[in-house]
Amino acid sequence: MATLTDLTIASARAGLDAGDFSARELAEAHIQAMAEHKTLNAFITETPERALADADAADARRARGESAGPMDGVPIAMKDLFCTADIRSTAGSHILGPFVPPYESTVSAKLKAGGSVLLGKANLDEFAMGSANITSYYGPVTNPWVAKDGDNRQRVPGGSSGGSAAAVAARMAIAATGTDTGGSIRQPASFCGIVGLKPTYGRCSRWGIVAFASSLDQAGPMTRTVEDAAIMLQVMAGHDPKDSTSAPYALPNFAEKLNAGVKGLRIGVPKEYRVDGMPAEIDRVWTQGADWLRAQGAEVVEISLPHTKYALPTYYIIAPAEASSNLARYDGVRYGLRVDGKDLKEMYENTRAEGFGAEVKRRIMIGTYVLSAGYYDAYYLKAQKVRSLILRDFTQAFEQVDAILTPTAPSAAFVLGEKQDDPVQMYLNDVFTVPASMAGLPAMSVPGGLSDQGLPLGLHLIAKPFDEATLIQVGRALEDAAAFTARPAGY
Repeated sequence: MATLTDLTIASARAGLDAGDFSARELAEAHIQAMAEHKTLNAFITETPERALADADAADARRARGESAGPMDGVPIAMKDLFCTADIRSTAGSHILGPFVPPYESTVSAKLKAGGSVLLGKANLDEFAMGSANITSYYGPVTNPWVAKDGDNRQRVPGGSSGGSAAAVAARMAIAATGTDTGGSIRQPASFCGIVGLKPTYGRCSRWGIVAFASSLDQAGPMTRTVEDAAIMLQVMAGHDPKDSTSAPYALPNFAEKLNAGVKGLRIGVPKEYRVDGMPAEIDRVWTQGADWLRAQGAEVVEISLPHTKYALPTYYIIAPAEASSNLARYDGVRYGLRVDGKDLKEMYENTRAEGFGAEVKRRIMIGTYVLSAGYYDAYYLKAQKVRSLILRDFTQAFEQVDAILTPTAPSAAFVLGEKQDDPVQMYLNDVFTVPASMAGLPAMSVPGGLSDQGLPLGLHLIAKPFDEATLIQVGRALEDAAAFTARPAGY
């Protein structure tokens, strides 16, 4: 039997059902792994007592012949952007450091009701703003992977869900929640060699998730297999009347087409994603992915998404605009940190100046500028019009194909601090993931191979709205062909 920390959701569930081990033994193994790998800084708040209590409750249910669901007794990490009742929820920010919500987000409530075991709150870029997990007030997260060419410098895990990705890759959690605004589930999944699934906007409730950009934010699973992503999404998803953007659709069985294969499917490869200066290893894994699908009976065709080149600049108008509005609520009165001043105005200024980090301040300033009188039409309104054109490109493409295949990120995990002083270079990490976010489409990163330095590279799939089942179907085909068994040394 594999060690307990090597198990997937599916194999852990099978072992628990067979009585091979208890949920408490499973939780204890992961708590020990968290203690051994603290240097990764993957968690902001660890909750071992809660984990053991959750595990004991799961064991008691099984002893009575009951089950809370397919994740009953499975240890997970929760990105610290989800509010969890009576557990500190920081969003990676100093300004929310003392904040202990009295309520549970809908997604974490669903996972709790489904019997999952909460190991702790995973580190993230402050308010989910970042592509490297270096902007957290609680320190950067380190990628458990190191290069195999003798370059032992520490790498970033990607962002903003870098703590979640590192925890899953380093065997500290079987799975984790993430949130994705412009690629924050998929890019760290690619950097850490795991599966990351961003569902269709509206598939998972945003209620109780600290908002970054409300028209883009979406919760999703981060796991080590495509099957686990399907299992976890089934528990997380569903209509929520408390979220007006939650889609009132019945849930399909996401795992139904897991083993259907891709014979007869048409897979689109967008020519605009072959950007200037793309590293040869990225192009190689992308071509290999297309060949794998072709070999399994899919028809791979070239498609055009002509407005793709506008997606990244458009995103960096819309997302900061929404962030500047959402973050206005943190003023020292209602949540978390308060820094006193001689009057109310100075208290606001002192609280926000001390509470927000540099990247958050940068985006608030950009967002406030593009929303200001005289610039709203020139920037924000125009960006929304371009966003409609990006969606139209995808709509027309999906008249020809069932799914779209691209690389997940333009590079493997880079060295910690490498792009820290160049925000534009950092923003380019999301160049392949942002278009699907702008269109609200489901997308997934699956490990596709290793770079020349032995670091993970992801393959990125995009599907039609609310067609996560096809995403999982094609993702499983890629996973089978890639047979990605590599893992970070020492984990």
